[in-house]
Amino acid sequence: MKRRQFSAQVLGLGLGAGLAIGLGASAQPARAQGAPAEGKHYVRLSQPLPGAAGKIEVIEFFWYGCPHCYSFEPALDAWSKKLPPDVAFRRVPVAFREEPFGAHQRIFYALEALGQIEALHRKVFFAIHNERQRLDKPADIAAFMTKNGVDSAKFLDAYDSFGVQAKQRQARQLTEAYKVGEVPTLGIGGRYYTTGALAGSPERSLAVADYLIAQSRKK
Repeated sequence: MKRRQFSAQVLGLGLGAGLAIGLGASAQPARAQGAPAEGKHYVRLSQPLPGAAGKIEVIEFFWYGCPHCYSFEPALDAWSKKLPPDVAFRRVPVAFREEPFGAHQRIFYALEALGQIEALHRKVFFAIHNERQRLDKPADIAAFMTKNGVDSAKFLDAYDSFGVQAKQRQARQLTEAYKVGEVPTLGIGGRYYTTGALAGSPERSLAVADYLIAQSRKK
């Protein structure tokens, strides 16, 4: 989903309507037909970025409110768990503007600070897209956390913390450095990025990422 597609309809309660666009029934990444082409299936950054020490870093740039990110999540999660030891995977929530992106960024980083990403990352997606919760106001977010077994006071302390604010700033800098204009976007090795639109589908973006990981080993 590109920046310009974040319309009032998508930002409202009708988020589930977009779920037909995405991975469809398949949960396995498609294999690339031939080698991906630079400028067509992926983009090389003009200025390489520093990454994880001794690792090839793969970053998923996402937004909890994006239906494509939600439908992509099962395949991405399965793929990320099979990555080799020299690859470090992480997620970075984007904020194309403050509302409602900022609140969703803080949800992710507060959950990360509390060690709850594994337990609640997919549940946040589900609440927004299946239960039609916006989760962009502290009271609503706190109620969601309580319902899912997280101390709401501790969560809100993390949500408003300096550490989470610092992570937000870092995320926005990284989003700009990778020139992210749509989500989901995969950044690879601080040198490349690909998207479902570039690769042909979100599934194929995983195959392109595999190729770019291999290319990064040659540097």
